[in-house]
Amino acid sequence: MHDSLRSFLRVLNGRTLLAAVLLAALPSLAAGQIPDPVRVDGGLLSGVPGSDPSVRIYKGVPFAAPPVGDLRWREPQPLPRWDGVRQADHFGPRPMQLPLFGDMIFRSPGISEDCLYLNVWTPAASARARLPVLVYFFGGGFVAGDSSEPRYDGESMARKGIVVVTVNYRLGVFGFFAHPDLTKESPHHASGNYGLLDQRAALQWVRKNIAAFGGDPRKITIGGESVGSFSVSGLMASPLSKNLIAGAIGESGAMFGSTLQAAPLAEEEKNGAEFATEIGANSLAALRALSSHQLLDATKSKPFRFRLDIDGYFLPRLPLEIYTAGKQAHVPLLVGWNQEESGAGAVLEREPATPEGLSHALHKIFGTRADDALKLFGADNDEDVKRSATVLASARFTGYGTWKWAELHGKTGKKPVYRYFYSHPRPGQSGASHSVEIEYALGNLALNPHYTWTDNDRTVSAAMQAYFANFIKTGNPNGPGLPDWPAANRGTDTQVMRLDIISDAEPEPDRERYVFLDSVYASEGLK
Repeated sequence: MHDSLRSFLRVLNGRTLLAAVLLAALPSLAAGQIPDPVRVDGGLLSGVPGSDPSVRIYKGVPFAAPPVGDLRWREPQPLPRWDGVRQADHFGPRPMQLPLFGDMIFRSPGISEDCLYLNVWTPAASARARLPVLVYFFGGGFVAGDSSEPRYDGESMARKGIVVVTVNYRLGVFGFFAHPDLTKESPHHASGNYGLLDQRAALQWVRKNIAAFGGDPRKITIGGESVGSFSVSGLMASPLSKNLIAGAIGESGAMFGSTLQAAPLAEEEKNGAEFATEIGANSLAALRALSSHQLLDATKSKPFRFRLDIDGYFLPRLPLEIYTAGKQAHVPLLVGWNQEESGAGAVLEREPATPEGLSHALHKIFGTRADDALKLFGADNDEDVKRSATVLASARFTGYGTWKWAELHGKTGKKPVYRYFYSHPRPGQSGASHSVEIEYALGNLALNPHYTWTDNDRTVSAAMQAYFANFIKTGNPNGPGLPDWPAANRGTDTQVMRLDIISDAEPEPDRERYVFLDSVYASEGLK
């Protein structure tokens, strides 16, 4: 039947767009895949087959107008339409960024201010499949990263029956620059947070278009690692996005604590005005006239200069206040962090790794609370020094913020919170450091050739990916053949799933230490 229809359509091809579309769709119809091309906002898209023939990939899909020229430092604008069938066969450019992190591997063609693209992996055989959806945001300190990185690849998770989307968003000076004149120009009297508004625009695009790829717009789980996880906590808090999601996954990061804390808008406006003066741009017109590379080069000495802010629009208040009041998205949350988010040296600095050296370091950090800190983080021998300093360094980096997110959402979020503690290192490494869990969770070990993966690694990945996939599908990570993972906010004892070669639920490690840190942050702040 397909051969006869193909012959007929070839006669018509070139005369009608419909014939061209149907002819292009024949291979996917024959293979049982979703008909291709698909119609989305903007026009028709044609994807490419994955390495697994059951998965089809749509790369470099635009979800907003290019934020260039007069659209620099504006919230995402509607996407222009295109004619014909757009070939979604390559990743779009990655956001403007400096080469700051050595572990990032890109498959995109280069950097560009025109970067608002996303990628879709779908295993659906029909647009009526209504499969659950994962929208994943990359990490990189809001200054680097890209949705094309192999560790975020969506094919492995798609084979679990999930439509996967990875998203680009503006970074650094392009994504988080605030200025008094930008605030005046804005219809919402806000500036900064453009990268977060990009994420919200991508979610709106997914909500509107994902059914064309066989996804269910009512079952969108958002996930991310590091600042991707920060973003998830913010998207749950924002009144602009909290109603777009059905579940959330946070890996090592949240908008609480000291790391990347949101600043008052006035502070960031002042910061932006000072930056503009430093580079000799005395108006918005002058700032927008600068090339993207001129702006990027001007941030080399302080790449982390621009912070997210309480703009009164995306973030009407501090996330801490929003979650405390129970005004965040009431959705299930799967959340955790790694054993060695940071190293002991981040606490000890120039102090020796001895009990005396640790005592000196704790006095510098905690001031008047140092005696209390010594009871919880002090050590009697050099080996305990390393362990205690690593716990504290990990907490100060991302652990505490993630812990606070889980605690608050568990109390006010009205949905289950599932907490994990990841402790399996990569081959040849001594500890489970920041970001190592990503390729395990998303099933992408094979895409990282820098490590000789073992059966133990594959065992950890299989279990972790199964937990994540179950959660995306049902809001609960549990499933056949997996150790039981109890919700952390059900019952009197906080239970945490330790993810390792043998995974099992256990009482929360270091709870007394984190409760102490919480009291310090609440009353005095932490240096």
